[in-house]
Amino acid sequence: MFEQDRWRRVAAIAPGLASLLDYRSAYWKDDLRAGLSVAAVALPVAVAYAELAGFHPVTGLYACILPMLVYALFGTSRQLVVGPDAATCALLAAAVVPLAAGDDGLYLALSLTLTLLTGVFCIGAGLLRLGALAEFLSRPILVGFLNGVALSILLGQLGKIAGFTQEAGGIVPRLVEFFARYGDWHWPTLALSAATVLAMLLSRRYLAKLPAALIAMVVAAVATSLLGLGARGVATIGLIPAGLPELHIPQFPLAMLPTLLADAAGLALVSFSSMMLTAQSFAEKNRYSIDTDREFIALGLANMASSFSQGFAISGADSRTAVADSSGGRTQMTSVIAALAIALVLLFFTAPLAYVPVAALGVVLLFGALSLVNLQFLAQLYRISRVELALCLLATVGVVAVGAIQAILLVVVLALLRFVHSMSRPLVEELGRVEGMRGFHALQRHATGARQPGMLLFRFNAPLVFFNAQFFRREVRRVLDQAGPELRWFVLDMLPVTSIDASGLLTLRDLVEELLARGVTPVMAGRRAEWQRWREARGIAEMPQVLHFTTLRDAQRAFEAQNKRPGEEPGPM
Repeated sequence: MFEQDRWRRVAAIAPGLASLLDYRSAYWKDDLRAGLSVAAVALPVAVAYAELAGFHPVTGLYACILPMLVYALFGTSRQLVVGPDAATCALLAAAVVPLAAGDDGLYLALSLTLTLLTGVFCIGAGLLRLGALAEFLSRPILVGFLNGVALSILLGQLGKIAGFTQEAGGIVPRLVEFFARYGDWHWPTLALSAATVLAMLLSRRYLAKLPAALIAMVVAAVATSLLGLGARGVATIGLIPAGLPELHIPQFPLAMLPTLLADAAGLALVSFSSMMLTAQSFAEKNRYSIDTDREFIALGLANMASSFSQGFAISGADSRTAVADSSGGRTQMTSVIAALAIALVLLFFTAPLAYVPVAALGVVLLFGALSLVNLQFLAQLYRISRVELALCLLATVGVVAVGAIQAILLVVVLALLRFVHSMSRPLVEELGRVEGMRGFHALQRHATGARQPGMLLFRFNAPLVFFNAQFFRREVRRVLDQAGPELRWFVLDMLPVTSIDASGLLTLRDLVEELLARGVTPVMAGRRAEWQRWREARGIAEMPQVLHFTTLRDAQRAFEAQNKRPGEEPGPM
């Protein structure tokens, strides 16, 4: 019994560790193959994303090792791989560049601090059980945001693949600058970029089981070395220091803390929402469940580990997770093997990385950004909901117009407005009988529907709270006026009214008085026991004028019994 309790405590704190301690040797072969495949993809991608975020290439490798190990211990997804992510890197750079003002040392310190604070926010959110925030940014808004980030990344690589440094900021100015500075294009670099693109495309077509990014970077590095392109002005990433990162706690100017806290909150929200899209999709595919609150904590711990080991903010890596899944990865051991393989590269094989051209990194980022673009989803939204499509496109325009960091605030406001609008103006229905169908149905959707003479069945499809109480009052008055003087019972269907706050209760009381003044009996149907417990727990007096039935059918039968004529049979249900 003691061993079982201890095992449950381990699983509650570190689900991944519990899984690894119970590891089945039959999984080893598949996890080993998958782990090496993930490492092969992660190496070029991590170096490229470090370039995107404005770091030395080795920082991208640092951001892979310890975070992968930590997530493998604390995450609940069997296949999710964490690491540098295009959107996260773009957000990080957008937040820190204005604060650092060209100071490389300050840039690194602020980035490490922002990563640490992002981890703290994630852990706090997980402990407060805010994992539901994974659904806070609706998929249309998140896809629109990622489309905008992808567009920003794409245009940000134009200077690298053409061999000159872009100075303009923003998407449109960069595009204009790229063509305006035609004379600054470095043709050997541009030719190498074209060759790298070709290598990526061919390897994806003919060597689909091998990592295309790794093959393309190897081809570019070999070509740079053999052809002496470095001497012809083709920029390379240079020497990468061998060895594992030293652990340390980042230091930063305290005056910048308020700004960093705001940026960290937005970064935590976006990185977690993006991660959960990947984690949940693979969990559904492989028929297991994940715990969103624990995932929040695991992401936070992984980000803190990245900060302490001189890495930067990380998230779920969809491309590497897909590689792990397609390569047969069964458990978190895949991430452990991938992290150890990257560590071995840092210890013994950093010399070949020095020949990798910066333009090749730009091409890898180009393909990575293209993987974020989801035009097919836009086509689906066009058929499903034009409003959702507009929100999606507005999120994309927000990134283009105001930048990634400010766009986070925009998409959060969009999500809030969408939620408030749906709750403040819920669907209101008048119910009645429909010939050939049992029960009660919305008369608006059935041409053959008929209301019970003298009785009005009213459904308000939302909680009755402060921001929709006045709308509720107006809609009730509207249907009362339409019902005319023959109305004797007004029945409110309580099933969709999942909660009532003070404003809703006061509005409901006013409605009861108004109904009585009209000579109409106020009636509620559904949630009878729940309403009684809620009222007793708060010491709220019962409203004796209100009849309360368990179901709409009970209310209808009581009305018919009260108004039954001699010899008349109750209507069919």
